[in-house]
Amino acid sequence: MSSPAGPQRPPRDERPPRDIGRQIKVWFRFVPREGWLPYDTEGLWATRLSADTARVDNVPFLQDGVAEGETVRFRTDADGVHWSTGRVADSGNCTVRVLSLPDGPLGRDAHAVHERFAPFGLGGEVFSADFPLVALTVPGGADLRGIKALLARGRDEGWWHFEVSCATDAWRAA
Repeated sequence: MSSPAGPQRPPRDERPPRDIGRQIKVWFRFVPREGWLPYDTEGLWATRLSADTARVDNVPFLQDGVAEGETVRFRTDADGVHWSTGRVADSGNCTVRVLSLPDGPLGRDAHAVHERFAPFGLGGEVFSADFPLVALTVPGGADLRGIKALLARGRDEGWWHFEVSCATDAWRAA
């Protein structure tokens, strides 16, 4: 007499991951822009929410169309690298990148850029000392009109170049 085999074990990729709630690196692929940094991938820290979703925990320097706080879906390759496959949920945040002009009044001082945006309570990161690109997270509840006015003023007065790499409807309407 044989005993029942019991429930089948799920395949490896169907088991719940052990690192839910922990930070993982999620990688994004994109086509490099001409005249810009020569990268075609960017890794962002994210908190794993499920087997294939994570919430982005930092501001992107290179990847367009995603902001801190967004939920993204990913697939994990055979080497254990998590590759983004798309956005699942918006955060309501925007991503703005500011690069001060070396011959402008702020020089190459990323701290001076941060100081200009401090009254708005914006957080961000600096790419490097050699390339002082400041990537800012603009929360949906921030003074969007005021931030847009400061960005335009800085551009017009020769402080910086800027780009909005992830915008919301609220940003566009402000």
